Amino acid sequence: MTIKVSQIPGPKVLEIAQQEKELLATSTKCWDTPAGPVEAKGIYFKDEDGNVLMDWTNGMVVILGHNHPQWNKAIIDQLSKFVYFNGPDFVYNVQKEAARILTEITPGKWKKKVFFCNSGTEANEAAIKIARISQKKNLIVGFIGAFHGRTQGSLSLTASKSVQRKGYTAYLNNSFSVPYPYCYRCWYNMTYPSCDLYCIRIIERYFQHNLPPDDIAAFIYEPVQCEGGYIVPPRESFKLLKSILDKYGILMIADEVQTGFGKSGYMFASSYFEVEPQIITLAKAISNGLPMGATVFEASLDFKEQGMHSNTFGGNALACRSLVEVYNIINQENLLERVRKLGDYFKNKLIELMNDSKVIGDVRVLGMLVGIEFVKDKKTKEPAREIRDFIIRKAYEKGLLLLSCGQSVIRITASYIITEEEIDQGIRIIREAVEEAEKRFL
Repeated sequence: MTIKVSQIPGPKVLEIAQQEKELLATSTKCWDTPAGPVEAKGIYFKDEDGNVLMDWTNGMVVILGHNHPQWNKAIIDQLSKFVYFNGPDFVYNVQKEAARILTEITPGKWKKKVFFCNSGTEANEAAIKIARISQKKNLIVGFIGAFHGRTQGSLSLTASKSVQRKGYTAYLNNSFSVPYPYCYRCWYNMTYPSCDLYCIRIIERYFQHNLPPDDIAAFIYEPVQCEGGYIVPPRESFKLLKSILDKYGILMIADEVQTGFGKSGYMFASSYFEVEPQIITLAKAISNGLPMGATVFEASLDFKEQGMHSNTFGGNALACRSLVEVYNIINQENLLERVRKLGDYFKNKLIELMNDSKVIGDVRVLGMLVGIEFVKDKKTKEPAREIRDFIIRKAYEKGLLLLSCGQSVIRITASYIITEEEIDQGIRIIREAVEEAEKRFL
């Protein structure tokens, strides 16, 4: 497939969008860029009106690209055998194999166990329960700007946008958030590296005043804050954090729902930051589009009695087979090295664009975790949400599907199989949209 556009969105897609507005709960639909796919291959999809667009959004989950032939064959093979057989209550080989892989490849050489579920928020709920019950402590600390999910427990530690929490009191008791190392918008108006990572070091001062460390079960973090703005902190940030947590006997939970399975150019972004968390939560990419989540944890933290935690669909055979095949393909196609190389290519091209632009304030790239932050003025750094949204809409009309995050950031989450030529084509579209935005808003 290649980009081929006429009217976007076309009448058929608009009709579906209108019907969905009537039928579906208000959530996070991109009504200005409704997409409307009928088939997809690689990083392209065809919509209901026959337009072909490049997809720079679904690589957040479909890391192998749409309809990867080897992955498809594995899923069809499992589908012909069985799909569901109450994995939380009974044993079968593909579930065991998926768990074995996760225990072997996640950071840390200690013995581990896995809890399978269906989503990232469920994985984080399990992590919270594991930490609190194993440590016999209730306080969980996280970062401002974090997104850990929308169910009640994980929502207590989600601090990305106030609308995500608005009206949902009461939260899980004993949750607290501190500033994340967001260097472009430092909470303390300092500059890296002269700041000496003050935002991490100050956490010990919280322990002295209002967060008694003896009551803290765990600290949860995202190696890269994704929904919060694709914020990539200094590489030594979490190594310093881990040293503080270890000093006080506090567990570290890594939320790798968006960063895991190669997104950073490492199988897990925690490895890039040189830390080994006792608990890691996963979802999205681990099953290449099928619903799946997992909590991988140090075995000594396991629930002490049966029935303390479980679910219905966790570890279903189709999702487990998908995880196994995704892992095989990442290794066979040397995709981690490819992600690192493409990340460097993305970064160089986007820095060129930023230097030519009046509205791009910052570019953040780690592997295929790519964020472009838009501002009204590069000196004041005032967020430019209207400009960001205009650029997303214009890119869509030109055949490139994008997603927003943070206050005024475009996140690029392309599949690992994208080529340099396709990156060039997409950035040309973004450049055209940026130029149109500057003419309209400046």
